[in-house]
Amino acid sequence: MLRSYQNIDRRKSRSINIGKVKIGNGAPVSVQTMTNTLTTDIKSTLSQIKRIERVGADLVRISVPDQESSEALKIICKQSNLPIIADIHFHYKRAIESAINGADCLRINPGNIGSIDKVKEVIKAAKDHECSIRIGINGGSLERKILEKYGEPNPDALVESAINNIKILEDNDFFNFKISVKASDIFLAVKSYEILAKKCDYPFHLGITEAGGKRFGSVKSSIGIGKLLLNGIGDTIRVSLSDEPEEEIKVGFDILKSLNLRHRGVKIISCPSCARQQFPVIDIVKKLEKSLEDILTPITVSVIGCVVNGPGEATMTEIGITGGGNNTHMIYIDGKKGHRIKDVELVSYLDSLIREKAKKKEQIKNNQ
Repeated sequence: MLRSYQNIDRRKSRSINIGKVKIGNGAPVSVQTMTNTLTTDIKSTLSQIKRIERVGADLVRISVPDQESSEALKIICKQSNLPIIADIHFHYKRAIESAINGADCLRINPGNIGSIDKVKEVIKAAKDHECSIRIGINGGSLERKILEKYGEPNPDALVESAINNIKILEDNDFFNFKISVKASDIFLAVKSYEILAKKCDYPFHLGITEAGGKRFGSVKSSIGIGKLLLNGIGDTIRVSLSDEPEEEIKVGFDILKSLNLRHRGVKIISCPSCARQQFPVIDIVKKLEKSLEDILTPITVSVIGCVVNGPGEATMTEIGITGGGNNTHMIYIDGKKGHRIKDVELVSYLDSLIREKAKKKEQIKNNQ
């Protein structure tokens, strides 16, 4: 098969741990999302975390708006297999409670958490309970002084806010943190991250906030997050969609797979279809994407409806199919012609072929 032309020189950053997940310093770019259940509804929250875990999430963030929610973390953190990031705004006591109750990371903005004394209490709790922190700067919630100085959210404003907050933690001898400078505007977010990347070496959490619904939000996030990742910037990502958290994880991994930064699950290369297609490409691809969601083993698959580009694409994938005449199609295995098939149900046939390949790859991996 054709080799990958990946050539991303990732930004060198410090390393931190969020639970069992390493962030920064060359670790795989992690994918996270956020629950949308009421945190106090422990059963529903844990059920959603399980679903997120099944589609591959590395981390999950949970909103902690009140004391009842921080109390719920006692159970949630113990029963979750994923590291928990507690999302805190304004209430410094919620941050302290979350650290005590098992959170692996606190998402705060030190500038709006209160006085320096309150921030010091949060830092002490984080230290005492081996809890990391994310400094979360957002274009929609900058500090009043910053907005008065710049008049509007702009890259210099976001970066100055980040630097100010970094200094607060550093002055209190705390370095176990990552940073985000997110905005709903792609250009604002990207420029902010690019400037900040030259000013510090802490790991970055990437995202385009309030990106929108599934289709537009996925495109918008792919452009913004993808541009930064292509330039080597970014250690963990969240795709913010007005959709279920599972969809955020799927899109996040699709971005990373497209850049060859993570290899998880089935990567399907398929044509848009045209009058030359010898089988219904669009319908088959849709069904395969759905039926293969549970496969975690990285596998490349090509589904091409005719012989124009099909053989060439098939040489670069592990499983391939090209359309032929008279309902006869060529199957490629590891980039080489394997066998012809005729008059078979293509979705079920390809599904079983891909699963067989995944099983063999796992056996080889386990025997190494």
